[in-house]
Amino acid sequence: MSVTKGLLVRFDALPGKEDDVKEFLDSGRALVEDEPATTAWFAIRLGPSSFGIFDVFPDDAGRDAHLSGPVAVALGEQTGALFSEPTIEKLDVLGSKLPA
Repeated sequence: MSVTKGLLVRFDALPGKEDDVKEFLDSGRALVEDEPATTAWFAIRLGPSSFGIFDVFPDDAGRDAHLSGPVAVALGEQTGALFSEPTIEKLDVLGSKLPA
C-alpha cells in the first residue's frame, strides 16, 4: 500500500495532566481501527509535556475523512481540559516503508 499524505498534530499537556494525555492517546488507536484509509497511526511523546499524533493516508480523501472522524472529535472535546489547542499540519509523504 502506498501513502502520499500525512498529518502531524502537536499539543502540550496542561500542567499535571501528562498521564491523562498519555491515557487519552493510548485509547486513540481504537478510534482509528474502523478507518480503512488511515494506513498508519502513531501516538508520540515529543518531550515531558509535549505530545502528538502522526498518521498517514493514501490520498487527500482519506486524510479528510480522518479529520472529520472520531479522533478529531475527541481532540476537540479534550482541548482545554487535558491539553492546549492542537496544531495540525498537513504533510506530503515523499517516501515510506510499510509492511507488505
